Amino acid sequence: MSFLVLLLALLVEKFSGWRMRLQKDGPWLAWLALIEGLPAVARRPWLGLLVVLLPVLLLLALLLTLLQPLAYGLLALPVHLLVLIWSLGRGDIQQSLGPFRDAWRREDAQGAYHVAERDLGVLAESDSELFEQVQGVLLWQAYQSFFAVIFWYALLGPVAALAYRLIALTLLHCQQDGLRERAAQLRHAFDWLPARGLVLSFALVGNFVSVTRILMQDLLAWETPPARLLAQAGYVAEDVNDSSLGASGVASLDALWQLLVRAALLWYAVFALCALLI
Repeated sequence: MSFLVLLLALLVEKFSGWRMRLQKDGPWLAWLALIEGLPAVARRPWLGLLVVLLPVLLLLALLLTLLQPLAYGLLALPVHLLVLIWSLGRGDIQQSLGPFRDAWRREDAQGAYHVAERDLGVLAESDSELFEQVQGVLLWQAYQSFFAVIFWYALLGPVAALAYRLIALTLLHCQQDGLRERAAQLRHAFDWLPARGLVLSFALVGNFVSVTRILMQDLLAWETPPARLLAQAGYVAEDVNDSSLGASGVASLDALWQLLVRAALLWYAVFALCALLI
C-alpha cells in the first residue's frame, strides 16, 4: 500500500491543487503557541518539544491501528494519503524561482537581487554568490519538501513523515530559543540519513566519480549541515559552473532541476522494487 500512496501523492502534487488546500497550519500553530506559553517549557525545552509532538503523533498512530484491520486496510489508505500530502513542503519552489529566473535571463542584476531577497530570502554581495545561494535554495527546498518526507514515509510510515513536517514547522515558527534549539537538533537527526541518500542518488544519476571523490569525507560526518552537503553534491554531480547573467545561468538552474527529477525517478524505482520483494 505504501508504494500506491506514494504514486497517488505524486499524481495529486503534479496534477491538482489539493496540496495547497489541504496544508492548513493554523491548528498546529495554535497548539504550538499554547505549549510555548507553559512555564515548564522554558525550563525543560526537551519536555516541551515532546509535549508538542507526541499527542499528535500518538493520535495518528492510534487512528491507523484502528483502521488497519478494517476492509483489508483500505480504510487506512485515505489517511495515509492525506497525511503524506500534508507533510510535504509548503509553497512551490519552481514558482518562487520564476521571477528570479526571468530577471537573470534578462541580465537584470538589480532585479535579480531584489526578487531573490523577496521570494527566497537570499542576500549576497556578488552575482556569483547570489547565484550559488539560489542554487542551494533550490536543492534544499526540493529535498526538505519532497525527498525527506517520502523517505521517512517509505521507511517508517505516515507517523514518521508527519513527525518530520511537525519538527520543521516547530523550528520555523517557535519563539522560545530553547525549544527552537532542541527542534533544530532533532531536525538535524531526521535529515542526516535521507540527505545522504539523496547525495548518493546524485552520484548515481550524475557524475559519480566527482561526487564520491569530493564528498566522501563529509558524507558520514555527523556535524556537516545537510543543506551544505546537498549544495556541494548538486554542483559536482551536474557540473554546474556557469553562474553568468543570461540564459546560460538559467540553464544551470534547469540542469539542477533535471538532476532532482532523475534522483526522484531513481527513488521511486527503488521503492517499487522493495514493494515487489517485501
